[in-house]
Amino acid sequence: MERTQTRRPSDRRLSRRGLTAVSLLALAATALTGCASGKATGDDAGKATATTGSTTTTAKTGKVSVVVIGGKSDDPFWSTVKRGVDDATKLVKAGGGTVTYLGPANYDNLGPDVAKLTQTAISQNPTAILVPDWVPENQDSAIKQAIAKGITVFIYNSGGIEAADKVGAVKYIGSDDYQAGKAGGVKFAEEGAKNILCINTVPGSANQEARCKGIKDGATSKGSSSKQLPLPSSNFGNPSAVTQAIKGALLKDGSIDAVVTIGVGDADSAAAAIKQANATSKVQLGTFDLSQSQLDRIKNGTQLFAIDQQPYLQGFYVVSMADQYLSYGVLPPQNPILTGPLLVTKDNVDKAIAGTKAGVR
Repeated sequence: MERTQTRRPSDRRLSRRGLTAVSLLALAATALTGCASGKATGDDAGKATATTGSTTTTAKTGKVSVVVIGGKSDDPFWSTVKRGVDDATKLVKAGGGTVTYLGPANYDNLGPDVAKLTQTAISQNPTAILVPDWVPENQDSAIKQAIAKGITVFIYNSGGIEAADKVGAVKYIGSDDYQAGKAGGVKFAEEGAKNILCINTVPGSANQEARCKGIKDGATSKGSSSKQLPLPSSNFGNPSAVTQAIKGALLKDGSIDAVVTIGVGDADSAAAAIKQANATSKVQLGTFDLSQSQLDRIKNGTQLFAIDQQPYLQGFYVVSMADQYLSYGVLPPQNPILTGPLLVTKDNVDKAIAGTKAGVR
């Protein structure tokens, strides 16, 4: 995720820079169809945002109609995913189809809320539903209902190939959260960290749990240790609450020498907590996902790394791939289609900064 990270949509809009990215990625996306912009409303599971065409199209019309379910509207991670969705939607437009984006209002009741959004999507009778499998025990029943009705499903961002195979989805597109965490744990240990604290503000979410487990296993493989600090999901997006929780953990346990967060907002809170605890010289910081503040800290040496799962590619690939598959039966043989992880450190941070300025990192 981000979050569920979530990660988390719609305050970034299509720009000329985004169109440049589209023209490059379009070389790999042949003969696409598409949709225009508008708004739609979800059910009580969340205040959904939407991108739809000027006419209503469903599976019955022969036009491609796609519903994308993603993170909430003020989540920075999901703004980048949404940019990828929007750019793919422009390419999809020529065929007269539609792309609708639905997201929850918050992450307090994530699994049941996304299951309700999936039911909302099913009621629209689309040709495809593209959805992260964040909380399988809540979501899988609704996803299987969609497939039973003949709706094509792609799992992206969370769940991995295991989730896609379990529910009968066509493919998984995204990062491997466990392997991403493992890479971070190894990096911390190689840089001397012995006791790593993984901050989880969406406990119970499959991808965030996998991230913290990966951190622990990666650290353990190099002789270090890690534990998780689960915080109430209501703390997600509450910088003061997250800062105080991390600060308290650092003051309580002086042996903690590294902190990793599941998303960029929490990383800013962690940086503040480390400073307030007067631990800047001894506690290293890492995070999943990217933002300008993360990149700035990496560049100036106050953050060790950020683990990038390339959310723009997740949004772009899942929409364009679904359209190609539904329109022409075109489908890459690889499964899963991995967009990460990539570790951003001081050695490659300048390229990541350039990608952020272009709106694709």
